[in-house]
Amino acid sequence: MTDAPAHGFDTLQIHAGARPDPATGARQTPIYQTTAYVFRDADHAAALFNLQEVGFIYSRLTNPTVAVLQERIATLEGGVGAVCCSSGHAAQIMALFPLMMPGNNVVVSTRLYGGTVTQFTHTIKRFGWNAKFVDFDDLDAVKAACDDQTRAVFCEAIANPGGYITDLDAISAIADEAGVPLIVDNTSATPYLCRPIEHGATLVVHSTTKYLTGNGTVTGGCVVDSGKFDWSASDKFPSLSAPEPAYHGLKFHETFGALAFTFHGIAIGLRDLGMTMNPQAAHYTLMGTETLSLRMDRHVENAMKIAEWLENDPRIDYVTYAGLKSSPYNKRVEKICPRGAGGLFTFAVKGGYEACVKLVNSLEIFSHVANLGDTRSLIIHSASTTHRQLTEEQQIAAGAAPEVVRVSIGTENAEDLIADLDQALAKATA
Repeated sequence: MTDAPAHGFDTLQIHAGARPDPATGARQTPIYQTTAYVFRDADHAAALFNLQEVGFIYSRLTNPTVAVLQERIATLEGGVGAVCCSSGHAAQIMALFPLMMPGNNVVVSTRLYGGTVTQFTHTIKRFGWNAKFVDFDDLDAVKAACDDQTRAVFCEAIANPGGYITDLDAISAIADEAGVPLIVDNTSATPYLCRPIEHGATLVVHSTTKYLTGNGTVTGGCVVDSGKFDWSASDKFPSLSAPEPAYHGLKFHETFGALAFTFHGIAIGLRDLGMTMNPQAAHYTLMGTETLSLRMDRHVENAMKIAEWLENDPRIDYVTYAGLKSSPYNKRVEKICPRGAGGLFTFAVKGGYEACVKLVNSLEIFSHVANLGDTRSLIIHSASTTHRQLTEEQQIAAGAAPEVVRVSIGTENAEDLIADLDQALAKATA
């Protein structure tokens, strides 16, 4: 089918990128479990390696199953292209890799997943990169943090773990003024609830492990390119604007235009970093995307019911769900996430750290796991798990204070989930 703009989201999440298999007529995208691909002849091979022709060479770079997923996610996000990789963390490095050089920095939100905070605080320093952490609600501070060495601004649309919603329009305006791309992690929102490119984002990253797959079976990541950034407007991004020695002086932006970042991600990023998504993982994620809108509607519906119940429970100190009228981020829901505030939020248990530990140990339907975005309802005490490597000050800034638990609300019956929380809270606060 032709992915025309007239098609609705529900249609695109099933059909975008997919066509009946030309060899067999198979309607579902096959798993092309192969390492390499036979060239027609020597000239064909040379054209592929010179980036003069698009095709399949080696599955570290491209694979037909993965290619369908890339096209589908790019279409759902409103981008021109995408590169899938092995995990969400891999996607973040893949997004930064063409932009950064030793001595450069990225301005990032303090409200990020704990693993991302660690990656940006410690790991990227080994590349000679630095991260400046700023409260993205303080727009003056974000603007002040951008300097001559800044090469990107990074945030989450719906921040993990607290479910806070970022004012993407305001942040993208700051990134534009600084002449750098805005990178938005859209994992918690998905393109069904939020399309960051429509709010000025240059790049969108995903942990496809989460809502896009939706069943907790495989890990994966994706970088979506808006195709709207002028990589040649300054000398800040030589990987994309200057001659590339590995391809006989080819200039990616000059040669590939709007698809420059996508081609670089495959031809350089996957070639040299090797963060490849395997075709079976792509297949599972493709099947997950087919029901994305149906699941997200139920996630949002359940999350709203449970957040309202928790907010009125005397054993709970506060709830961070942006869908609640009491939330300071509630006004952003209609603008940034018009279909709902997602299924992820935190709540603080009276009784502190120990009460949180008792709570997660007493639940029966909720699973205590380090994941989110599953059809199953999940819970974790971030301060003792995903955020334990952070200082208490960093935990509080990230919305993962010691008295806080994070929930990812699934698609079960809301009444059953409330009953489970009720009995576990009774034990935790007795």
